[in-house]
Amino acid sequence: MFIHIDIDSFFVSAERSANSSLKGKPVAVGGRSNLEIFSRKRNHIRLMDDNSGAFVAPVFYSDYDKSFKEKFIDIVDGREKIRGIVTTSSYEARAFGVKTAMPIAQALQLCPQMIVVPSHYLLYHKLSHTIHAFISSQIPSVEQFSIDEFFGDLSGWVGDAEAVEFSKKLQEEINSQFDIPVSIGLASSKWIAKLATEFAKPYGVYKVEDTKLFINDIPISKFPGIGRRLQEKLHSRGIKKLGEIEKHRQLFESWGKSGKQLFHRILGSSTEGINPKESRKSVGISRTFDPIDDPDEIRRRVMVMARHICYIVIGLEANPTLYYLKINYQYGVKVKLSQRTDRIFSEKLYKEILAEMFSTVARTDLATIKLTLNVSDFTTQHPRTLSLLDLDNDLEAHKLSEKIHELRGKFGLDVIRTANEL
Repeated sequence: MFIHIDIDSFFVSAERSANSSLKGKPVAVGGRSNLEIFSRKRNHIRLMDDNSGAFVAPVFYSDYDKSFKEKFIDIVDGREKIRGIVTTSSYEARAFGVKTAMPIAQALQLCPQMIVVPSHYLLYHKLSHTIHAFISSQIPSVEQFSIDEFFGDLSGWVGDAEAVEFSKKLQEEINSQFDIPVSIGLASSKWIAKLATEFAKPYGVYKVEDTKLFINDIPISKFPGIGRRLQEKLHSRGIKKLGEIEKHRQLFESWGKSGKQLFHRILGSSTEGINPKESRKSVGISRTFDPIDDPDEIRRRVMVMARHICYIVIGLEANPTLYYLKINYQYGVKVKLSQRTDRIFSEKLYKEILAEMFSTVARTDLATIKLTLNVSDFTTQHPRTLSLLDLDNDLEAHKLSEKIHELRGKFGLDVIRTANEL
């Protein structure tokens, strides 16, 4: 028996646990991309990266906490304009049609009485870390899937007949200790348990007794891992419900390993277990901002983001060999480039190669609105033969990166910056 624990409207719940006056009211948590990292002033930027999980992004923060006006209000043509999007909203706000990723200005038109709270990611990460520790004290094998989701294996710990009672007690204890409501799904397979949680929300427990009967009429869009493109692909073949998947085994197997995996996940026949500490496979960072048509400023921002990537990579003692850069321009135009680099990682090497990649793909005829950097293919997971020709220089540069990492850990990530960031 697998258990899936999902925190209800986590960011809103976290804010309510810190401010009880928000309870029972329509609330939205939101904001804009954290652009403090691009400031030329020192903000004493630090990293929060204590949580594991396939979908848990690290958070960069500073001691300076912006006000609501600084986070949400811009002056455009002499008038105040509300900016930013809804990250999550309470069920009271959702009743008015407020949705995730909706512009805050639009959400306030639907629900004028809604209280908008700026995102406090440090609070959310710390709370998630504490709740994870508590769940781990109650269940021997726990895996953090995202900042607000956890899997657990109850096999040999709680009998099937006691699973619901155990879950309700766990639910009550989390609510009592942290003032955080959770919903819980139970099933004989990991991914069906996650799907079951959707039927438990809000603040409920749902156990799947018969997987085949349970999935029969559920739309394929509800299953985790079936995105828009795959939905269109399945719809074109007349497959709209999860219960219709079983008779199309050959189709899924023709898609290779990922197709076979998805097929067994949907039918509840997957043998995947709990992975308590999944090692990170990549490190990425992205930022969205108002259009910028100065290529020198965009290049500078790429170097600033590279510094933050380096800090995480050196801290992980990882050696990525695949570098990725993506630039989003206005009007939906995107460019991207990947480059393989079989050398020992250092901030000097990474920034040099990234600068070359930027020069190769950057456009000067359009304004930039988003940057994405990613490094992957760590040598610990994908062994590769690294260049011997550059070994001495690379080892020296790597040692320097480690020393700089120590200083940034003590005094903030922006205590040392390279000239191309200024």
